[in-house]
Amino acid sequence: MARLFIAEKPSLGRAIAAGLPKPHKNHKGYIETAQGDVVTWCIGHLLEQVEPDAYDSRYKKWDLADLPIVPEKWQLRPRQAAAAQLAVVKKLIKQFDQLVHAGDPDREGQLLVDEVIDYAKVSANKKANIKRLLISDLNLSAVKKALAQLQDNKAYMPLSVSALARSRADWLYGMNLSRAYTLLGKQAGYQGVLSVGRVQTPVLGLVVRRDQAIDSFVPHPFFQLDAIIAHPEGEIRARWQPSEACAKWQDEQGRVLSRPLAENVAQRIAGQTATVTEAERQQRKQAAPLPYNLSALQIDASKRFGFSAQKALDVCQQLYERHKLITYPRSDCRYLPKGHFAEANKILGAIKQGCETLSQACEGADAKRKGKAWNDSKVGAHHAIIPTAKVAPTSLSADEAKIYQLIARQYVMQFYPAAEYAEGKLIFDIAGGCFIAKGKVLTLAGWRALLPTNNTADSDTAPLPLMEKGDQGRCERGEIKDCMTEPPAAFTESTLLQAMTGIGRYVQNKALKEILRETDGLGTEATRAGIIELLVKRGLLTRQGKTLHASASGKGLIAALPDSATYPDMTADWERQLQDMADRQCAYHPFMQELTAQVTGLIETVKTSPPPASLSDLPAAPTKSFARKGRRTSGYRKRTAKAKPAANTKSTATSARATKARRKAAK
Repeated sequence: MARLFIAEKPSLGRAIAAGLPKPHKNHKGYIETAQGDVVTWCIGHLLEQVEPDAYDSRYKKWDLADLPIVPEKWQLRPRQAAAAQLAVVKKLIKQFDQLVHAGDPDREGQLLVDEVIDYAKVSANKKANIKRLLISDLNLSAVKKALAQLQDNKAYMPLSVSALARSRADWLYGMNLSRAYTLLGKQAGYQGVLSVGRVQTPVLGLVVRRDQAIDSFVPHPFFQLDAIIAHPEGEIRARWQPSEACAKWQDEQGRVLSRPLAENVAQRIAGQTATVTEAERQQRKQAAPLPYNLSALQIDASKRFGFSAQKALDVCQQLYERHKLITYPRSDCRYLPKGHFAEANKILGAIKQGCETLSQACEGADAKRKGKAWNDSKVGAHHAIIPTAKVAPTSLSADEAKIYQLIARQYVMQFYPAAEYAEGKLIFDIAGGCFIAKGKVLTLAGWRALLPTNNTADSDTAPLPLMEKGDQGRCERGEIKDCMTEPPAAFTESTLLQAMTGIGRYVQNKALKEILRETDGLGTEATRAGIIELLVKRGLLTRQGKTLHASASGKGLIAALPDSATYPDMTADWERQLQDMADRQCAYHPFMQELTAQVTGLIETVKTSPPPASLSDLPAAPTKSFARKGRRTSGYRKRTAKAKPAANTKSTATSARATKARRKAAK
């Protein structure tokens, strides 16, 4: 029986076709193989959530009295940019009795194809026989192996239900709260969209609270005391460790706040015997960092080149789609399938030929070295971002060359030995006080030889002389350093991305911290850049040089919202329930009912409370257009709209602008 394979994206569709018998016939939107099997594909989501006015025309006008908007029967519509491909897929679905679901092996990938099958009104009998193809590696051998191991699609329906719940929950929460607070802002004279979303609002909250901490910071002096100990091989500098008796002269971080105290200790130790009470020496190995996922690449691109997260993603898309020089860029994984190891020589050869700056590094690489990066058990829907075996052309733009070299260097590092350090620690007793000296010296560069010469991370400290427990020296003097506490650093693009990926430490509820540690953090690899850009283009965040700060509008919105909307705790709770849903431990309807009740309660609070004072003095709204990029996770169109609401107006044109603006508000 001929089969119809429905892939998530064209690149996956072509990889599947390559594993099927030839010759092939290429058609518009699908590939026909020799045995009659056909491979077609989606282009991300072919369908999207409808806007509120599709449920009731009165929702074209933003009115607080109409909230909350809770669809009784959820609807999808063809995404405008994908309508032609949807028509191709629907036509093919009707022609084949055997369907093979070939979405990515994750929640979103499962839903993406399932929703098209449902939209095509496939019969129950036909739906019961759908097979599932799971591919996380586009290498031909891996694709052929997967084609020989088709499974029942029914087994993966909980993933689809979980993704559907997240999509609808994002719509329900973002659509209602954004309208509510935009209307409150309008009452206070603000004419822009105050968007609220499960992910974007906690991100904004991070920046607002960091800015507040900086603004309210009051510096105070503190003092560090080092004992300078004479030794034939050179002076040893050991830092004083105050005892509990000194606690009242220290702050919460243990810093000494009293200079007279430090001066008194310095006087006591001068000329005294320094006796070693503990001596530690060890050789430490540091393995090469894993290949990049998107967030790690964006963070490094920001640090090295000052690229925004969106710019790094855009350049990656060019390298992937246009030049075919790197693998799938929106990956959240930093590991590689073991099957990829066989490609090492080809990829290293391509890097050597196409990237002059890494030519010598490729010469020194050991293609037989197989490190921890190759681990099938840790490869999910996609593997790490690495170069392909294609040689980079000389026509790459400067930005493309920079990103390609970052990715290529990280890959070449996998074939170098670990860096090795000699580390030492000496603890001295001087006049009854405890002093600690540490030293670290790089003894074998290994993969670190590939780092830029200006890289200072993990740099050496002065080596310690060889001393044993009981050995003695003479403390020549005590040196006091006057220091001043510094405020927390403002967020940059890279540190905000790091915060989003490690969001667990910002969760208030301790029981929920572990959930976000175990997940991918706040947002996904595909959406984080778009979230930051959306907040900037909405005028809620501003860029000031390399730093990101909350605008007056952003601060006012966070102050107006309840804490539950501005901290990532709710996201952690959602993620816990959605994962339980995927594991068949939680049902869809209780989750949605609880969320609906939560949204209803928030809307009622808005209706019955006066406009928050924080919204009464907002600046004029931004007028820039905005667009959100990346695979849909909350059901909104990828199109540009004016950030201007149409609350409490009868103008159809103005209402339409508000509706368009609101399409990006969730997430």
